[in-house]
Amino acid sequence: MADHALVVVGASAGGVEALQALIAGLPARFPAAVLVVLHIPAHPPSQLHAILARAGALPVTLAEDGEASLPGHIYVAPADRHLLVEGEQLRVTRGPKENRSRPAVDVLFRSAAYSVGPRAIGVVLSGMLDDGTAGLWAIKDRGGATVVQAPEDALFASMPESALAHVAVDYTLAAADMPAVLSQLAYERSTARPHARPPEAMGLEITIGLEGNALQGGVMQLGPVSPNTCPECHGVLVRIQEGPIVRYRCHTGHAFSLQTLLAEVNEEIDATLWNAVRAIEERILLLRELEQLAQERQDRATAQQYAAQAQTTAQHVQQIRQLVLSHSLFGQAPDRAADS
Repeated sequence: MADHALVVVGASAGGVEALQALIAGLPARFPAAVLVVLHIPAHPPSQLHAILARAGALPVTLAEDGEASLPGHIYVAPADRHLLVEGEQLRVTRGPKENRSRPAVDVLFRSAAYSVGPRAIGVVLSGMLDDGTAGLWAIKDRGGATVVQAPEDALFASMPESALAHVAVDYTLAAADMPAVLSQLAYERSTARPHARPPEAMGLEITIGLEGNALQGGVMQLGPVSPNTCPECHGVLVRIQEGPIVRYRCHTGHAFSLQTLLAEVNEEIDATLWNAVRAIEERILLLRELEQLAQERQDRATAQQYAAQAQTTAQHVQQIRQLVLSHSLFGQAPDRAADS
């Protein structure tokens, strides 16, 4: 990248409001490029760039694959595409989902840490679960600056709280108070240079985000094989540990933090139990039909047997239904709908 700082911003639920507050205060001659990832649906095409363009003085566009970043410009990840930094270019790819998302915050942050080291400034805003935590840790580890929205200022505090719990964050601020700090950091870090080569494992994961061929890229070298399987493709997961952060990546490339993996497992259990309810209720319907046919044949004994089986089965299915409806299996873990 050219000699300017790079501000990378990640958000999820409640992130539009936080982004608008942040962008509104950035000066027209802001000395860094700003790259934004917000968890958004894959369809229809995102209009986030148009919404943010109305919030402040800086130009905002959808990032395009291969373009160079310019200071004083905001680049937004398109729907269903990861946004990364590679050398002197921005990259827009359809690599494997990370933390159930594409675009994902960790993908952008990790690539910024790898490419520009101490010139990276990572910002985590409002959102559910913990996307952005591992990426922010990577930025801090490579000498970059870290900024997190104060949880009390965020509409959804989970992402900021996770970042604060796992990373020695430099600044914790309300979104509206960030522009002055970011301007100062951008001037300070415009010409900073890394003092050490980035970890090989970090480069491998960036290659996965760019090319999607995790197995050929050496994903199995990232850590020991886990007994868990990938909720997306049911492939083998390897366990990755960076400082206090544990996460997982499968041999096809999907990646999960502990919280997002738990959320996916909860969802799979929920779907499995509802499928069990459906199958059992179909059994009850068949037993009732067999009972009716036996009655029509005047076979009262057989009809009574089928009726008893149907009644017993109905009692069992009610227990399963109550288990699902009570959420007693899942505690307080957020589900997918909470993070959409």
